[in-house]
Amino acid sequence: MRKKKVVVYDRMQQGYVYYRTEAPGRNFDPEFTPDLTPCEMLRLGVFGGKYMTDCVDEFPKTWFRHARLSPQQADPERNFFEVLASKPLAYWRSKGWIDADDPRGWFQWYCRYYQGRRGPDDARQIRRWKAMRRHIAQLQKNCRRGDLDCRRRQRQALLQWAYDSRKF
Repeated sequence: MRKKKVVVYDRMQQGYVYYRTEAPGRNFDPEFTPDLTPCEMLRLGVFGGKYMTDCVDEFPKTWFRHARLSPQQADPERNFFEVLASKPLAYWRSKGWIDADDPRGWFQWYCRYYQGRRGPDDARQIRRWKAMRRHIAQLQKNCRRGDLDCRRRQRQALLQWAYDSRKF
């Protein structure tokens, strides 16, 4: 694939430049095997619908066609499990988990990675994604298969990390 330059202008980044060097949805690190695409996550409902409502120009329009968004504020009813399951961005910043290239956090990194950007923060973000697997074991231990009402916050958190907890 030919390198594609992307220039971002949204509320959190003005003039930020990155390059897409891989085809969308292809050539992922072999250790990174998400269950869901960013489009599927947005359609199911993540982050109370508030995440990335000002980023529609950066990503494919199809991602937002049936997305469950809430531009004004996070709304738990927009989430698939109808609960909020994330900490505020300020919390993530205070822990030092936010990279300057992706000021919105992991999901922004994943959207850009999915679209073909590769960069120095990939290994760290993939390690963070893999660390979420511990929640799968907890669901499997404590919930009957297919009981989507069991541990809804934990299921929503997994969904926000591209794990499809409807399978467990």
